[in-house]
Amino acid sequence: MDLNADLGEGFGIWQLGDDEALLDVVTSANVACGFHAGDPSTMRRVCEAAAERGVAVGAQVGYRDLAGFGRRHIAYDYAELRDEVTYQLAALDGFCRLFRTRVRYLKPHGALYHAAATDETQASAVVAAVSDVDAELPVLCSPGSLLAQLAVGAGLRVVAEGFADRGYLPTGRLTPRNAPGALLTDPDEIAAQAVRMATEQTVVAVDGTVVSCPVESICLHGDTPGAVESAKRVRSALTDAGVTVTPFA
Repeated sequence: MDLNADLGEGFGIWQLGDDEALLDVVTSANVACGFHAGDPSTMRRVCEAAAERGVAVGAQVGYRDLAGFGRRHIAYDYAELRDEVTYQLAALDGFCRLFRTRVRYLKPHGALYHAAATDETQASAVVAAVSDVDAELPVLCSPGSLLAQLAVGAGLRVVAEGFADRGYLPTGRLTPRNAPGALLTDPDEIAAQAVRMATEQTVVAVDGTVVSCPVESICLHGDTPGAVESAKRVRSALTDAGVTVTPFA
């Protein structure tokens, strides 16, 4: 099982999360590419630190929305979104190549992640950008989402992702961040959810129902309170459960 985290989400003098500490724990790093968060110096620093640790780097592409951290929906034109995703991918890959590595997958961020799960225009734009840049790049996204379906249809590899620190609805989708139970903060609860995903491929929804959740990668948010401690607890719990923690890419 792969363990990923959203990293490089500071901007200028503003710091968010402990990138270096998380890179000591995770196997894949979803690095912000400068649109929803991140800046060139942050991207370079995180790519270098990931390369030193053998952590796979993925492009976490988002809306051009620094003020809203990419969590506000934007109605994009297909071509504009395709080109903005292409731009972000190429920028991060440039920094990766400085350290003899490369971008190994793509993951949408925030509002784009959710929009691409159901919106054909936005999902198609993401798929087109990946296909144009490197059709060998996997797409990390929710299982069964429209993005996953279109990516498979375009011949791309899809890696299904689950969230150790987020609540789930009975439909299998994430609980909206403004709803009760959206975010898990107790390290033991987070670790238990991760182990269940890895060993049973299910998750318990906020209403208590058991939902199928077939995933190859488990995400921890770098901006979640206690993210480093939770990541350590998750990795230890997975190992104790007999799960090998390794990058998918």
